[in-house]
Amino acid sequence: MDNLIAVVFQTAGKIYYFSTNGEDVKYKDRVVAQSEFGLDVGTVVKTNVKREEVGVDNVLPIERRMTNEDLKVYKRNLEDANSAMEVCREKIKEHGLQMKLVKAKYMLDRSKLLFYFTAEERVDFRALVKDLASIFKTRIELRQIGVRDEFKIRGGIGMCGRELCCATHLRAFDGVTLKYAKQQQLYINPAKISGACGKLLCCLRYEADVYQEELENIPDIGEEIEVEGEKGTVTQYNIFTKEITVQTEDSEIFKIPFSKFR
Repeated sequence: MDNLIAVVFQTAGKIYYFSTNGEDVKYKDRVVAQSEFGLDVGTVVKTNVKREEVGVDNVLPIERRMTNEDLKVYKRNLEDANSAMEVCREKIKEHGLQMKLVKAKYMLDRSKLLFYFTAEERVDFRALVKDLASIFKTRIELRQIGVRDEFKIRGGIGMCGRELCCATHLRAFDGVTLKYAKQQQLYINPAKISGACGKLLCCLRYEADVYQEELENIPDIGEEIEVEGEKGTVTQYNIFTKEITVQTEDSEIFKIPFSKFR
């Protein structure tokens, strides 16, 4: 069996695997293939993927490499999707629905028109779908997404001055909790540790494994331990100098190396 290619249908999106169907496909080529929503245009992010490496057996072949005619249709679909957004927004107002439209997308063969939206609560959009189907004469699908997915689609600039990680390279959202900020001894100010989406910064997760490994068996801040026969409280730790700071009841300060607790 031939090796597979890895394809994404949006930047930093989920990876799908296809066989090449005998085509000479290279890295960064645009291909036409069946996504979970229908016929779509994707980008090849890796070639010569061995099936056993990714654990897939039954895979579909790509339809073809993107042709000039496909490109024309694709560009027209992008323009029409923008127009569809405006129509959908007006219909949302007419129906008085509490939802925020994020993106519209046509499948390449226009067999389906997708609308992505966010909402704080569950929305009954059945009447809206009927209206849209009568206007666009194709199958309509509305998909509710989370606020993180919204910014993954929209993109933007983070407080670091670079493009948002979710819109450039993060393919999945790992859980991020305040525990990571506390381990890194960051000041717990929501404005400083939250991203553009309002959720905790994804980058808090990047160094978490290092901190967890370094702090294994090390007393937590606030924990009481005994130092030279006196009781003391851990007030600080530093994974770079590999020391904890302990203050005794007599206000004496001790620096104790991590090695004492290994």
